[in-house]
Amino acid sequence: MVTNEGDTFDIGGELTVRRLGFGAMRLTGEDIIGEPDDEAHAHSVLERAVELGVDFIDTADSYGPGVSERLIGEALDTEREDLVIATKGGLLRNTDADWLAHGDPDYLRNAQLCSRDRLRMDPIDLYQYHRPDPDTSFEDSIHALAEMKDEGLIRHVGVSNVSVDQLDRARDIVDIATVQNQYNVAHRDDEDVLEACESYGIGFIPWFPLGAGDLGDIDGIEEIAQRHDATPYQIALAWLLGHSDVTLPIPGTSSLDHLEQNVAASAIDLTAEELAQLS
Repeated sequence: MVTNEGDTFDIGGELTVRRLGFGAMRLTGEDIIGEPDDEAHAHSVLERAVELGVDFIDTADSYGPGVSERLIGEALDTEREDLVIATKGGLLRNTDADWLAHGDPDYLRNAQLCSRDRLRMDPIDLYQYHRPDPDTSFEDSIHALAEMKDEGLIRHVGVSNVSVDQLDRARDIVDIATVQNQYNVAHRDDEDVLEACESYGIGFIPWFPLGAGDLGDIDGIEEIAQRHDATPYQIALAWLLGHSDVTLPIPGTSSLDHLEQNVAASAIDLTAEELAQLS
């Protein structure tokens, strides 16, 4: 179970979530394309996450594409008041499994409507611009999300894969509730973005919070894991939770065992010395 119930964050100042969520990207087929081999099992993973106390689920229309959102809409009561669903728009997929930025405002409006239908929710709790498109004005893309918020189609706006400058430009247009960038104990290129989120009171959602399993070069992580009778992956999640009060890790998995291990990481309290050692 998620045990640190007081360790929460208010997304947009009103959607209170526990700071360890679930990323639903891995519930799709190979290369994040198509359906999983066992859809019933994917439903079970989502249901178990909520049973364990997870109340923040993150996905995107490009996962599948559309498959992850559909599975969430089928498995969960997405409009229950104690569950926050976040999704993203702005990336296209193809059969080569490429991720193609597409920030055209009309496309984003259409994508949001499709996400709402698959997720079976109105409005969407948190809608995030997945990645800036070099062929589309960043401001035009953000204005589209701002308009959707004004129209009541989404409750809060987030951005993903942005710099501090882009975050500031987005904030000039609409209140930004969250930023989702790559960040973990082994990859901290966006420390300045995290610091900006701390300054602004914005939630920071680190994608690849476990570094895709590549933690072997982190000095001391194995020793700390043994000390806490935990895995290095659990320590990596505990470090994210201890490193900043605005981090909202969303480890993803298609395994029930890994899900339970990830959720258990929220109960690990690293000492100041251990946090400093990993930093």
